[in-house]
Amino acid sequence: MKLIFATNNAHKIAEMQAGIGHAFELTGLRDAGINIDIPEPHNTLEENASEKSWTIYRQFGINCFSEDTGLEVYVLGGEPGVKGARYAGEDRDFESNIEKLLSKLLGVKDRSARFRTIISLIIEGKEYFFEGICEGSIGMLPAGTSGFGYDAIFVPDGSSKTFAEMSLEEKNRYSHRKKAGDKLEGFLQQMHLPA
Repeated sequence: MKLIFATNNAHKIAEMQAGIGHAFELTGLRDAGINIDIPEPHNTLEENASEKSWTIYRQFGINCFSEDTGLEVYVLGGEPGVKGARYAGEDRDFESNIEKLLSKLLGVKDRSARFRTIISLIIEGKEYFFEGICEGSIGMLPAGTSGFGYDAIFVPDGSSKTFAEMSLEEKNRYSHRKKAGDKLEGFLQQMHLPA
């Protein structure tokens, strides 16, 4: 079955596809011929995910899902959270975002954090939410060249590597996006949707 994933982020598409396997074929907006930039104006992951999937459903009438993910550092009250991509400014520069986060944690011992993903799925005008969480901590310095976003400074519990030091297969052993994707896949399998 094909399903529209309301994103143009190739990293997210690859990660989600690897996570849910081949029972469902994911198509990003660009590959589906949909050329719009959906705003993320809200203060929660749930609202932003919902905004993206409803925008696609209302404009094109197609079943789809979207996700929003935030890195939440406990000692910083959940920052950068929902504003993660724009943490250091509107230009979405993750090197600057990482620098800002690490500077806020200078001298801080408790570096525990979590990645949290919320998926909003819309099927035939009904919305369903799925959540995935990965607990971990923030490293002292960036490490690794794989992944994207904050992956170079996030070390999941149970590993000594950052997400950016892992292959996609390794990352999916821990990944918040994989956990949310597993719930999405299980739900879709139970619905027995036509291809």
